[in-house]
Amino acid sequence: MAIPAASALAVASLAVQGFADVETLGGARPLSLYLLTVAASGERKSSCDAPLMAALRTFEREQARVQRDAFQSWQSAHAIWKGERDRILAEAKKGKGEKKAAARADLDALGSEPQAPPSTDRTVTEPTFEGLTKLFACGQSSLGLFSDEGGQFLGGHAMSPDNRQKTLAALNSLWMGDPIRRTRAGDGALTLYGRRLAVHLMVQPVVARGFMGDPLADGTGFAARFLMAEPASTIGTRLHAKARPDPMALSGFSGRLGEILEADMPMDPETRELQPRALPLAPDARALLVGFADAIEVAQAPGGALAHVTAHASKAPEHAARLAGVLTLWRNLDAVEVASADMASGIALAQFYLTEAARLADAATVSAEIDRAEKLRRWLLEGWREPEILVRDVLRLAPIRALRESPAARAALSLLEKHGWIVPLPQGTVVRGTPRKEAWRIVRGGGDVV
Repeated sequence: MAIPAASALAVASLAVQGFADVETLGGARPLSLYLLTVAASGERKSSCDAPLMAALRTFEREQARVQRDAFQSWQSAHAIWKGERDRILAEAKKGKGEKKAAARADLDALGSEPQAPPSTDRTVTEPTFEGLTKLFACGQSSLGLFSDEGGQFLGGHAMSPDNRQKTLAALNSLWMGDPIRRTRAGDGALTLYGRRLAVHLMVQPVVARGFMGDPLADGTGFAARFLMAEPASTIGTRLHAKARPDPMALSGFSGRLGEILEADMPMDPETRELQPRALPLAPDARALLVGFADAIEVAQAPGGALAHVTAHASKAPEHAARLAGVLTLWRNLDAVEVASADMASGIALAQFYLTEAARLADAATVSAEIDRAEKLRRWLLEGWREPEILVRDVLRLAPIRALRESPAARAALSLLEKHGWIVPLPQGTVVRGTPRKEAWRIVRGGGDVV
């Protein structure tokens, strides 16, 4: 259920994010949702995603057809404008005095250059920051970064070592609703206000582990902005006899999505800057959110259930408010406030995703520890010539950056000891001419695979 549910939430966020900013305990925030769905190959991620995206794809195709007609009209208008402008400039070059003044008046009367109709694309799959900025400048003000092969984005050019920090910073700013600012030597400065971005990346577990364990994604708060889920596999149980299609529900979802997409978003016609209204919380909805936020805060204390995922936990109340706002406008685009029922649903969803984030963080930590231990094991067998190993040897000499701190080095040695690759020596054993409090003998011919 979590796989199609994430697709439904993502496309709903894309549909409504241009209309309002929801009240949170930290101020007004966009209704933009970032979702990360983790599922192995064969879990039918695309099959779950496609029916919920169908109405959006139909809308994009229809808008593209309309845009082709508008583009042809623009080409004609632009050709006329350019020809008239060239004529006025040519006459100005020949004349002097009054003729030049008349030419300036003619140019003023001619008006500004006709602008090409905006691109109709509402979604992108693996953009660079520059490409996304360009699309926001010449296209729609509300976009979705959606991919059922999200590893192509997380492992693509935008997230390469040279671009990663820039991309993460840009996506963090868009999640907050901040303006897009770009300054380049060739293009000059560009600032775009009132743009919104929803994100849904479907990735395989190995990609998710790398993303969750990425210090930059974690340290910048980028990972914590995602609603993450890795549902249990259903492979082997998806029998056709058990299938219970509900075409009416899917048709209802598609119909509602089409209605919202057809509605005009509030925006400045010249700059295409979105001008979303404020969506406040009803008093009882706010009370529910405050209670949820307080409970989450207590759970983040040292030794608490959420102490190891404070970044995700701290954002959970805001996630709840955003989710509640999306549900509110999905039901009624003209709603004046978030009711308590929608806030309760938003909190339930936020709690589910926070539980998933905590579980995935645990898995990513274990995976990272195993990876470090495996690298240490290979180095001990292939690059270390002494029969014994000390903690200081690992800290100073192991070519593994992640083991340059004592806790990480000791954790890796402990894991190797557990699996029989090293054996602890009695305290006081002489190693390389000196009695040692702590040392291990390397087992070069055995041990279990770490």
